[in-house]
Amino acid sequence: MKSWLSALSAYKIPRIVAMLFLGFSAGLPILLIFSTLSLWLREAGVERSAVTYFSWAALGYSFKFVWAPLVDKLPLPFLHSLLGKRRSWLLIAQFMVIAAMVAMAMNDPAASDGLTFMALAAVLLGFSSATQDIVIDAWRIEAVESDLQSLMSANYVAGYRIGMIVAGAGALYLAEWLGSTREVYVYGAWQLTYMAMAATMFIGVVTTLLIPEPERTQESSYLHTARDYARFLMLFMALVFTMIISYLMLSDMSAAIKLWITETSANGKLAAFTAEMFRLLMALSAAIAVGWLLVKTQVADRRMLQDTYIEPVMDFFHRYGKVAFLILLLIGFYRVSDIVLGVISNVFYQDMGFSKDQIATVTKVFGIWMTILGGFLGGFLTVRFGMIRILMLGAIMTVITNLLFIPVANNPGDLALLYVVIGADNITAGLASAAFIAYLSSLTSLSFTAVQYAVFSSLMTLFPKLLGGYSGSIVDAIGYQNFFFTASMIGVPVFLLVWLAGRYTRTASS
Repeated sequence: MKSWLSALSAYKIPRIVAMLFLGFSAGLPILLIFSTLSLWLREAGVERSAVTYFSWAALGYSFKFVWAPLVDKLPLPFLHSLLGKRRSWLLIAQFMVIAAMVAMAMNDPAASDGLTFMALAAVLLGFSSATQDIVIDAWRIEAVESDLQSLMSANYVAGYRIGMIVAGAGALYLAEWLGSTREVYVYGAWQLTYMAMAATMFIGVVTTLLIPEPERTQESSYLHTARDYARFLMLFMALVFTMIISYLMLSDMSAAIKLWITETSANGKLAAFTAEMFRLLMALSAAIAVGWLLVKTQVADRRMLQDTYIEPVMDFFHRYGKVAFLILLLIGFYRVSDIVLGVISNVFYQDMGFSKDQIATVTKVFGIWMTILGGFLGGFLTVRFGMIRILMLGAIMTVITNLLFIPVANNPGDLALLYVVIGADNITAGLASAAFIAYLSSLTSLSFTAVQYAVFSSLMTLFPKLLGGYSGSIVDAIGYQNFFFTASMIGVPVFLLVWLAGRYTRTASS
């Protein structure tokens, strides 16, 4: 167990300092798809249910494992020799993020076709931001030894939340100062706001140019010639193309399943969720089948498919055995309560009568500084007491603090109460996130850094984001009080998963 002094001295390490700025670069785009965008859309007159559907634009975060192997294996021409594998991909991803933000700024959701183009730009932002996350996660794990991962996680959470302050409070303050309010919508104000957010991304660009390339990256055993790279790229494109086309072609079948479940169970929300899950799983299965067919016909190299998608998964199951399924359940459900509640949070604050300035001050400035405090606290406690104990503490605190939103719903406009609840909720979120990121990093093998962590982080957000997309419809059906209670109770089974994972992981490792 390390002392507080030795933990503090580690923050002087340049790579740990750099993690603060990379965290900022990762945290900036997320609210521009979620809560900040939701307020823009609401001011533009978009319906609440349609606003929460926009959270699906960030599903790129949940499916980034599909293109993580491309980022992990494929060197970028010219940039690879100049910057190295991780930094070259990071630089490209950051410029893609900037381009997506500019594209969103150039489309007015109140215009006839504006909402459609806004949705496409939001999807591009989700994809490019998720790509940036793939590289940052790989760099973080490879840049320092495992005993410093909790401090890297704490700095990542701190930087991430500062980025959220800028994209949350900063964007809301700027849009209001430029003249757009709930009563008077001004597209130009939001346009300039999103352009300003694009400019702040250059903090990440500068950091990428200054940081060193990690020395512990694993090079591919089968990519040597231009022909090898071309075959690998073709395999990847075939898998992605198949998944997209299959998903689109299954639209009618998904609608039929939704109608059948609705008629037999009279539960439209369950029907929509089940139909979409079926559609996604079938599209993924089709991509796997195409990959197998390409290997059988020798169009693709068996080693490519094996090393790219199969070996990272098999390595994880080989190391953890049957306990791997338990760990995957924990990863998939640990943050479900928080994410589902967070999708509709800004709409909730607005419905409770709080102004945009109040929302920005309490939830984005005060709240996110509390998250940063919680992140540092989580990093220190993880170093001293271990990940499992702090994961359990975070899970329990998450359920309790989410229940505190019920009094806020019962007392609309009570600013003092909002401060108390936001403070408790965000300290909890920071603590739990720091411990959870360190836990995911500890599960990752250096041989498959980018792919395994992408799978873990994708699984972490997939179910919560799918469910969160229906949060607006659920609130319309059952009200805010019942919604917060239900969202909190979803987190209770996590207690058992954390306890079992801690118990059996130690047994499996011993």
